[in-house]
Amino acid sequence: MKRRIYTDTSVMGGVLDVEFTQSSQILMDTFRHGEATLVISSLTELELLSAPSGVQATLAQVPEVHRERVEMTEEALVLAGLYIDARAIGPANRADAQHIAIATVSRVDALVSWNFKHIVNLKRIQAYNSVNLREGYPILEIRTPREVIDYGND
Repeated sequence: MKRRIYTDTSVMGGVLDVEFTQSSQILMDTFRHGEATLVISSLTELELLSAPSGVQATLAQVPEVHRERVEMTEEALVLAGLYIDARAIGPANRADAQHIAIATVSRVDALVSWNFKHIVNLKRIQAYNSVNLREGYPILEIRTPREVIDYGND
């Protein structure tokens, strides 16, 4: 079964960032070739509207057939609020909490991001997953693209 990977805006932007280009492009190629499903949310699409055209073009390269769009639901909004209430993340970073919540309620295989301050951060990951478990959700794998790309058969 193909992995369903929720991808936030930072990964698409990473294609244009020297530090993150290689891993981001390999992951986007994985989606483009249909080796995994790119899960994007309505929130990601909204963020992409104000992104540079090169970042928008990165998403456009992935055929619709290899994408899954998930919505911001009331369930995700409530869960994002619980992350904030638990101080996993501050209220000023509500959009990041919403990305985590959308990925959680969508039960993706992983969320990938280059946002080390608010998302791919061990202390925060533990706090998000503590809330998830308390609320009856599974643990969410939160990784960088480097951690989910296929490095070949060894």
